[in-house]
Order: sequence, then structure tokens, then C-alpha cells
Amino acid sequence: MRSGIQAGVSKVEGFGLNMFSEDELYAIHCATIEVLEHTGVKVQCQEALEIFAQGGARVDVNTGVVKIPQYLVEDAIRSAPSTVYLAARNTKKDIVLDGKRVGFINFGEGVAIIDPYTKEYRSTTKKDVANITRFCDAMEEMDAVLRPVAPHDVPSKAAVVHNAEVIFANTSKHVFIGVEGGRNFKKVLKMAAAVVGGEDKLRERPIFSCNVCPTSPLQLVDHCAEVIIEGARAGIAVNILSMAMAGATSPITLAGTLVTHNAEVLAGVVLSQLTCKGAPVLYGSSTTIMDLRFATAPVGSPELAMINSAVAKLAQYYLLPSWVAGG
Repeated sequence: MRSGIQAGVSKVEGFGLNMFSEDELYAIHCATIEVLEHTGVKVQCQEALEIFAQGGARVDVNTGVVKIPQYLVEDAIRSAPSTVYLAARNTKKDIVLDGKRVGFINFGEGVAIIDPYTKEYRSTTKKDVANITRFCDAMEEMDAVLRPVAPHDVPSKAAVVHNAEVIFANTSKHVFIGVEGGRNFKKVLKMAAAVVGGEDKLRERPIFSCNVCPTSPLQLVDHCAEVIIEGARAGIAVNILSMAMAGATSPITLAGTLVTHNAEVLAGVVLSQLTCKGAPVLYGSSTTIMDLRFATAPVGSPELAMINSAVAKLAQYYLLPSWVAGG
């Protein structure tokens, strides 16, 4: 007996979670396009406003609201690379983000710690940054290192640079770091270039990437937009990571929050691609719910896992590498 050839069959092996159908993903995309084109995002950075205007977005110079037409959004999604190369000081620890490969990283940025020796609950220091970075470097399960804690014993305006100094010196893995604006980005870029032997070498082997957070709802504030722009120009991957809170800074429904989240991240992707086509970006998420009893953002809630599973699926839909918080 002959069996007919199966056509259009999607194969699933092992345990998995299928969040959306293709039609549902398209519906989320269409809702996001409507938000970006008709509601828009507020942009505080003057240079970003100029880049959006030159790229074809409708910019209200009085309010800072940018309305992004559909073709710009979809052009940016197509030009953003589906594969992102993250180099490390040790070439054996280089990683590539693409398709459905999964890697793991530590959480950050903590502001207090239980001292492992005195058991005292205290603010974190620069020495803690170094010690925890070395611990993360030794963990085979971690593919890269995120700045783990804040150094409270240094001037706050220079904390980013102190963070970078001790992290670069204490890990052989790729580094993710929040640089809090274009000025600090340039300083960290020079440090990384010194490590690898120059800015040209850094373009070939980018040993660090940046995390930036749009401000929910629907805002690209100064420091966020500056890092997206400078990262695109330098060839440094920027993880555009929304931290919307359902019921506080985004709609209380998870579906509504997902659309808001998507609009914020895609606005950042458009800015990146208008600055430099093909600039590496990651589709990021630490979006969760608001605990209305305690006014906190519970990162261990079931809703965080649901939202971030949905976000990972959206990133796959756009063929973009993703970064999501664990639940």
C-alpha cells in the first residue's frame, strides 16, 4: 500500500508549548502596527526624532510623539539580522544567536546581597561585582554574563564604567551591560576596544552587548534612544527589553500588554535600522504583571512565564533573536 506524501506538516518532537497559531501572531502584529501608526511612541531624544523624521515617520516636534507607518516597521524587521554573533575573550566561548537555539544567563542588576561570610544583608559593592562575575564565568551552564549587581561604593554617575572595568577583567565570556546613555556607551566601547586590540577588532569580535529598556507605556527616553543609536553605529548588539507591568504601566489584560510590549520593542528596532541598516538587535522582555496588593513586579509569577513564552514566539515570528526572563 502506498501512502500519499504529507504536505505542510509541522513536526513536533518532545515537550513543547505552542502559544499561538500563525493567524493569531498576525493579529498581534496588525494590532501593534495600528498602535505604532496611529497612537505612536513618545521619543525624548532630539537626535532620535531627527532620524525618525528623515526615515519617513511622522514626528510632532512639539510633543515628541512619533507615528511610524507600517512599511517602516516591516522594512526594519526584514533588515534586522536573524543571526547575531556574540564574541567572548575566550574564542571557545563565542556564541551565536539564531533560530531556536537556547542559551542561559544570570539575572541582574541586584542592589543588595546576603553576605556569604557574615550573613549580613547589605548593599552591593564593586568587589561583589567582581566576585559574582567570576562565579558566573565558572558556571558552564551560563553562556554569557550580565552585570550582576550594582557597585554602591563608587560615584553613581560613574557606576557603569566601574561595572565594565571589573566585569571585563573577571570573565572570559560575552558580556551584557546596561550603559545608561550614549556618553557612558562611548566609554565602555573604548574599554572593550582596548581589551581586543582596537575598534576595528571590536567590530570583528564584539565582546559586549547593551541592554536598554523602553519606558512603558510607549516611550523611548533619552538614554534608551542614545544607546540604540550608538550601538547601531558601532556594530554592537542592543537588547531592546521592555519591562511593562500589566495593570500598572500597560493594560491589565495580558493580550493588551503583549501588544504594548511589541510596539515598544519594534519602535526601538525601527530606530536601530534607520540609524544603520543591518545593525544587530535582540527582541527582549522582562515584562510581567503588577502585584496590586504590594505594588511590586513579581518576576516569579505564572503571568511572567506566559508573557515571555508569548514574546519568544513573537521574536521567532519576526525572525529575531530573543532574550526573555525566566518564570
